[in-house]
Amino acid sequence: MLGSVREADDAWPLQPGSCGSYVVCADPDAVFARAVAAGATVVRGPADACHGRECTLRDPEGNRWSFGTYRGEPR
Repeated sequence: MLGSVREADDAWPLQPGSCGSYVVCADPDAVFARAVAAGATVVRGPADACHGRECTLRDPEGNRWSFGTYRGEPR
């Protein structure tokens, strides 16, 4: 997901030049455990949301990665 910089109360604020990605996966808890073991920083641990289960991590370069079960709305 890419978007424009927003100033007002953005729930996921990113500065230009950084990255934030959402990766669909079957087991966010397993991905979370592997990423933390590899040195990722926890932004938000695995939790249930209205659209599925997800977690958010930061890699060593500061990029944010969300992993979750939400595959989007059917077309």
